[in-house]
Amino acid sequence: MKKSSIVIAGGGSTFTPGIVMMLLEHLNRFPIREIKFYDNDASRQEKIAKACAILLKERAPEIQFSYTIDPKEAFTNIDFVMAHIRVGKYAMREKDEKIPMKYGVFGQETCGPGGIAYGMRSIGAIIEIIDFMEKYSPNAWMLNYSNPAAIVAEATRCIRPNTKIINICDMPVGIEDRMAEILNLPNGRKDMDIRYYGLNHFGWWTDIRDKQGNDLMPKIKEHVAKYGYIVNPQQHGETEASWNDTYAKAKDVYAIDPDTLPNTYLKYYLFPDYVFAHDNQHPEHTRANEVMEHREKNVFAAAKQIVDKNTSNGCDFHSDEHASYIVDLAEAITFNKKARMLLIVENNGAISNFDPTAMVEIPCIVGANGYERVCVGKIPQFQKGLMEQQVSVEKLVVDAWISNSYQKLWQAISLSKTVPSVSIAKKILDDLITANKDYWPTLK
Repeated sequence: MKKSSIVIAGGGSTFTPGIVMMLLEHLNRFPIREIKFYDNDASRQEKIAKACAILLKERAPEIQFSYTIDPKEAFTNIDFVMAHIRVGKYAMREKDEKIPMKYGVFGQETCGPGGIAYGMRSIGAIIEIIDFMEKYSPNAWMLNYSNPAAIVAEATRCIRPNTKIINICDMPVGIEDRMAEILNLPNGRKDMDIRYYGLNHFGWWTDIRDKQGNDLMPKIKEHVAKYGYIVNPQQHGETEASWNDTYAKAKDVYAIDPDTLPNTYLKYYLFPDYVFAHDNQHPEHTRANEVMEHREKNVFAAAKQIVDKNTSNGCDFHSDEHASYIVDLAEAITFNKKARMLLIVENNGAISNFDPTAMVEIPCIVGANGYERVCVGKIPQFQKGLMEQQVSVEKLVVDAWISNSYQKLWQAISLSKTVPSVSIAKKILDDLITANKDYWPTLK
């Protein structure tokens, strides 16, 4: 059976150990001969990599492991790039969240002005990684799940249209896991066949069935109408308060269109006033602070413990279940599985009454040659209108990055459904430019 060589771009990420653990759990279906880490922050990466080196030596000594900041070393002779980078790290995420809040607009890492700021930082780095891959391993595939995925996907479409890249997001997977819990399905989300469409973090399920074709939507809808996506809370004690609020708010998002089931992130666009009021209760303590105090601290502490003890026995690294989606994707390409998966792809007629150049999130069939889109057909006016506004924001951001245009970026922020006026958009933009002077292209 073919064994793959992969490089994880973003080797110093707090999510990297969970991905390694998940890869190890699925070696029977996606065998690996080599794992490499690549990051431009050598010190941060080394802390994670030294721990993962011990883990791999103990649990899968047959897998070669290395880590580097040298692109040639990292990207030579590989089959997959698994990219999950965060340009500016959590310090810049904190600014993405707090700057809009000064002007009555919520701050969030992928939605609204915060997501736009993050996107402007991410585009150049993703293009750089694509170029490294194409230079040193031209037959490799890049599986990109770096946020904000919608803006990054649009940028790759425009700037590197012929590259072998598949953009994905694990948010729908996480919601489908909760749907499967609602239904008590023995094999979880893999017992469901779904129809879904939208943009990244901006979509709707229109049909969910079991493998025998039975309609599962009524039971899920009944639950969501009462509880949102909160399910078995006693078994989800580790879920942070901000996420519990997001899952619960799905009840109100669902109410605007009970013919479908919504992605949780729609709360940011349909209830921006609620989100701002909720976040503004603690304006100095946003989601970025929550992550730095918990996930960031805990993962690096666990890594240090492994290195200090020189063993991974009893370690606090946990398999990231969402990362199983990446394994599914890599397996489908490697072994031509013809698996049905949600991907972020150029529409190209899949949604018949929507911009053919839009990067939409829809089911695709994945095999050795990449993906084939599943036809969605026409979508309702409500969703179409929301999507047209949001996809215009994403296109304007990428246009602004390519052309160094202040005007285009001002238009993008102004068009976001989360921002109340053009004047507020300009104030936010001017502050974001100052904060991102080391990361954004110079705007004119």
